[in-house]
Amino acid sequence: MKKIFNLLLCFFPFITLNAQINEIGVFLGGSNFVGDVGSTTYIAPEKLAFGVLYKWNKSPRHAYRFSYMQSTIAGNDKDSDETGRSNRGYSFENTIKEFSAGLEFNFFDFNLHDYHTKVTPYIYSGLNFFIYDQLYRYTTSPNVNQSSRSSSFGIPIILGIKSNISPHFVLGLEAGARYTFTDAIDGSNPKTDSANILKFGNLNNNDWYVFSGITLTYTFGQKPCYCAE
Repeated sequence: MKKIFNLLLCFFPFITLNAQINEIGVFLGGSNFVGDVGSTTYIAPEKLAFGVLYKWNKSPRHAYRFSYMQSTIAGNDKDSDETGRSNRGYSFENTIKEFSAGLEFNFFDFNLHDYHTKVTPYIYSGLNFFIYDQLYRYTTSPNVNQSSRSSSFGIPIILGIKSNISPHFVLGLEAGARYTFTDAIDGSNPKTDSANILKFGNLNNNDWYVFSGITLTYTFGQKPCYCAE
């Protein structure tokens, strides 16, 4: 057993020298909803959104990114500029718990081992899995929301800009729309054939929600070899 332990110690320096650099941090911002209830403004954060994220920088131009984010999503027809919605007066509130994995691409080289100040825009996309309440309304009481626990997938489209504010911290500002594979976050199109359940709005368009805010990540790990494998 001691020999095996000593052998692992011998290999450990080679493992760390070839390790990729890592980032771990937090997201803090706001959320808004775009669907069949409430305002149709795409970036209008109104509810607190927060989360944690991890990045594995494979090169100065791209990183694998994993995150968990959570927020209350809300909509109120009274906030809409559309006369039909404001007269209808529906509203809702939901909770989104989102897990995401994908690829972040930097428009400029962002080598974290070069401690000079760097700034780059970036784009991120991948796949989301999120948990939410599928809302529905009875035709006899359309202003009362009912709910059942559900989950779905979505595609994130995030644009941002970031800079290294110190040798080990990176500050980012981003806005990210999520196209979802459901139309029931606001209760407009629940999955049911019951004639007693109300369906309204554009039944051919799925829901969107948007997280906008800042990220702060701490970098750690040995200098990677950014070369062809």
